[in-house]
Amino acid sequence: MAGDRRGIGHVMSSPAVLMESALEVARLASLVALRYYKQDLAVEIKQDGSPVTLADRAAEQLAREWIHARFPADGVLGEEFGETPGASGRRWLLDPIDGTKSFVRGVPLWGTCVAVCEGNDVLAGAAAFPAVEEYIAAAPGEGCWHNGARARVSCIEAIEAATVLVTDDRLFARAEQRAGWDVLSQRAHMSRGWGDCYGYLLVATGRAEVMVDPIVQPWDVAPLLPIIEEAGGVFTAWNGRRDAFAGDAVATNRLLADAARTLLWRADDGSR
Repeated sequence: MAGDRRGIGHVMSSPAVLMESALEVARLASLVALRYYKQDLAVEIKQDGSPVTLADRAAEQLAREWIHARFPADGVLGEEFGETPGASGRRWLLDPIDGTKSFVRGVPLWGTCVAVCEGNDVLAGAAAFPAVEEYIAAAPGEGCWHNGARARVSCIEAIEAATVLVTDDRLFARAEQRAGWDVLSQRAHMSRGWGDCYGYLLVATGRAEVMVDPIVQPWDVAPLLPIIEEAGGVFTAWNGRRDAFAGDAVATNRLLADAARTLLWRADDGSR
């Protein structure tokens, strides 16, 4: 039986299969979380100040069990249960509920995010939004798929016509970042806080043009790098480098990539 499971893990390693697998585990884990949505849940506050509930833990536990059964040699890093090392060189990143604050208030803009990585290379990413019945996944060279159809970023090419998003505009760690966001948001047609992973979904599907996060963890955004890129957009850290592990993130459509980052950097030299 162990031999069979190792065989499955070895064979199921193409980008397409990893993408499909990431989407499946994201979907299943999100449905676990959905069972607790709009219920009377106890909310704990973790050491970093972020909330956690029974729903977060139950969803991540299901995802870990699913991965272990099908990819037993792979490692797992999840927001709630930390890291389980693997032997294959691959690692799955899990955020069982990205947007727990929205989740506990009954706001549907939360999702379950899953990435498959090798080092800092993201091999596939997926996000499931069961409260709004939207699902998205991508892998390099395989395209970005939203509810079974190709996803594309918008063709808007002027900041003045763009919708720009941020998870929480109180979280800018540096004054320069805040100043850059103020410049961008004031120039834009519309500025909203439709953030967390839902903001990246909106960029990837052409319903917004810029998503900015001044503080993120790898499990927050690694799944979203291939989603944005395969939809035709540009994903970088705040410093402009293609990196899902830098601690901050900027996602845009391609036509606004340079203009948006120029405005963000107007008061920021990009240093960390």
